[in-house]
Amino acid sequence: MNTYSGIWPVAPTPFNEDGTLDLDGMKRVLDCLIDQGADGICVLANYSEQFLISDAEREVLARLSVEHVAGRVPVIVTISHFATQIAVERARFAKDLGADIVMMMPPYHGALLKGTPEQSFEQFAAVGEVGIPIMVQDAPLSGVDLPVDLLVRMAREIEAVKLFKIECPRAANKIRALIAQGGAAIEGPFDGEEAITLLADLDAGATGTMTSGMIVDQIKPVLTRYHAGDVSGATEAYGRVAMAIIHENRQCGWQSCKAAMVEGGVIASEFCRHPIAPLHPAIRARLIDLLRPLDPLVLRWGR
Repeated sequence: MNTYSGIWPVAPTPFNEDGTLDLDGMKRVLDCLIDQGADGICVLANYSEQFLISDAEREVLARLSVEHVAGRVPVIVTISHFATQIAVERARFAKDLGADIVMMMPPYHGALLKGTPEQSFEQFAAVGEVGIPIMVQDAPLSGVDLPVDLLVRMAREIEAVKLFKIECPRAANKIRALIAQGGAAIEGPFDGEEAITLLADLDAGATGTMTSGMIVDQIKPVLTRYHAGDVSGATEAYGRVAMAIIHENRQCGWQSCKAAMVEGGVIASEFCRHPIAPLHPAIRARLIDLLRPLDPLVLRWGR
């Protein structure tokens, strides 16, 4: 099986009720993800609320995560920034910490400042000079189009570009085309978006998935069965978790993982910084009702 495979969840960032970082809670989050069977962990991503965290806090969280995981699984540090110089500095920092991989979206800032294909290539090439493997995040949040031809060029011409997290609309079609055109240069095609399209993406050749940290132990059997050749077993395993994934994807976003971790005693608060509103009580209650029959580790881990 490909070196880059399996389930690599995004770690949520826990806050105290006063909005400060809960660093002890962060350690518990990381331990819980490893105990759920994570094959790798990503920090400072969108589902880590990276857009609500200061630069100084990013450094604290990245250092804590790499040191606390301590090689138990690979750690991906997200480094996206509109400025290429800052993305490079973040990559150097992550490498010096001992991170295994960096993940980045193409350069964007707001709705109107978007990198051209050539500018995007140049930014990834500059980060590639740092010498740490890169996961390209193809996410709608950036608003930047990354055509397959551009991704294949990155994979072939930038030695560090090895992984691709494809979470654009109709991700399976793009994954299939990426693998067909890129061949061996596409070392780690992953999907994302809470694994809402996982079966189709596996059919297309995805080797891994980057989900939230909510039910890693429940989603992992889908991948292990599929890659063992048990497609019907994988389909059955996905059917068990599909309603929870849909509710997470369409109703809760990253707050689903924090709610489940509070429910299971992993962290003490599901606080999100303003302007993010708390989950509606009915939405949260539905989430927990969908999770309980699955008996996921997250609901038992801290009890």
